[in-house]
Amino acid sequence: MTDASTRAAEILANHRDSIDRLDAILVYTLAERFKHTQAVGRLKAEHDLPPSDKAREAKQIERLEWLSQEADLDPEFAKKFLNFIIQEVIQHHKQQQK
Repeated sequence: MTDASTRAAEILANHRDSIDRLDAILVYTLAERFKHTQAVGRLKAEHDLPPSDKAREAKQIERLEWLSQEADLDPEFAKKFLNFIIQEVIQHHKQQQK
């Protein structure tokens, strides 16, 4: 291996280590988020509130679009990601109301 190849392999390994740490952060962050949304779902079920809140969802999507622009992340990707999470949360809330 040349010095350049060795250096490239080290840089690649460092990037992969960072990606692995970030993946763990994402998983634990999503788990924490779902713990809170499950608590919200139980509260909604106890008080016979609707499983979804369209006004809040729209506000959150708008907020996420702004945050994604600030973070230099594709806003369309961020919007799709949040919509996916919101739909999953709504399904959990509907199940809790049965």
